[in-house]
Amino acid sequence: MADVEALIAAAEQQWLEGWSTGPQVLNVPGPGIGDPAPDFELADQLGGIRRLSTFWSDNPALVLFWRHYGCGCGFHRAARLRDELSEYRALGADVVIVGQGEPERALLYGDTHDLDVPVLCDPDEVAYRAYGLPDFTVAQVFFDAPEEYWRCPPGIGHQLMQERREGGRPMVDNPWLSPGEFVIDSDGTIQLAYRYQYCEDFPDPRVLATALHLAID
Repeated sequence: MADVEALIAAAEQQWLEGWSTGPQVLNVPGPGIGDPAPDFELADQLGGIRRLSTFWSDNPALVLFWRHYGCGCGFHRAARLRDELSEYRALGADVVIVGQGEPERALLYGDTHDLDVPVLCDPDEVAYRAYGLPDFTVAQVFFDAPEEYWRCPPGIGHQLMQERREGGRPMVDNPWLSPGEFVIDSDGTIQLAYRYQYCEDFPDPRVLATALHLAID
């Protein structure tokens, strides 16, 4: 297993470079309701290889594509998921997270946020893009931030990175990559494709639960 601190430092540098260059992939085609769910082999937080389709082979699955591990949106989503998880499991659903970090960082993140679900690793963003998840625009991330953030000046980026590191929440990976949540039935068909329109655009859990109900029926 690699040194997690070294991995975090490298991911911070990636975040800073992404901050400076801005969003790069603003339009990407993706599957919709009724389409086959893209399938990939991805490492999990323990370093094993998992095929996405194993999560919906017997039961419907809820697949959550996460924001980067330093984003406050992910912290809030983790808290909500802890509250919602029992309902989804009562419906017979398997729940899995896909994140950007390597297994070591995925394990640390899952443990920190008490996420009792597998956390898979897509550092190259291949699965994200296959599911139609582009980079957010600056407006979608910083709509509630001061105007000086909007041009992503290097000084602000360095300041943010230092503040978050000192607060135990390092800014890492692609700062713009958007999240999404997908309900997939046991035939591998997408029953709900929820792509966030801004950073904290969390889906109503009733929408997810109803889609899972229908996926079972």
